[in-house]
Amino acid sequence: MGRMVELGEDKAIVRLTGLTWFFAIKMKLEVPYETISQVYVDTFEAPRIMLRMPGTSVSFLNIYEGSFKYRDEWFFLSFSGNGPFLILELNGHPKYRFIVLQVVNPTGTAAEIRKQIRLNEEDDL
Repeated sequence: MGRMVELGEDKAIVRLTGLTWFFAIKMKLEVPYETISQVYVDTFEAPRIMLRMPGTSVSFLNIYEGSFKYRDEWFFLSFSGNGPFLILELNGHPKYRFIVLQVVNPTGTAAEIRKQIRLNEEDDL
């Protein structure tokens, strides 16, 4: 599939492999847990007027890879097809507001990220 999420102590790392990273023009994206405000699994339809900056899109096939800007918010999209997708809503990330990923087990991955966020919050107490 070319996308995976590795969970560290204080951040999630999105790794792209194969042609996925080539078209996304990014191999790795680090997401500190403290910047993740919501994690959920859902479908996602990219607005038709998003600006690619940089990235690749084939909208009629619903393929999006890379960084996109829409209404002054940055999205990192890496998917092909209609979902369900792992969606991270961010608050305080240096660049992105949303990350939308197609992963093998989006529900399981979302649960693991939520668990790591809770553990990280407990360590801060």
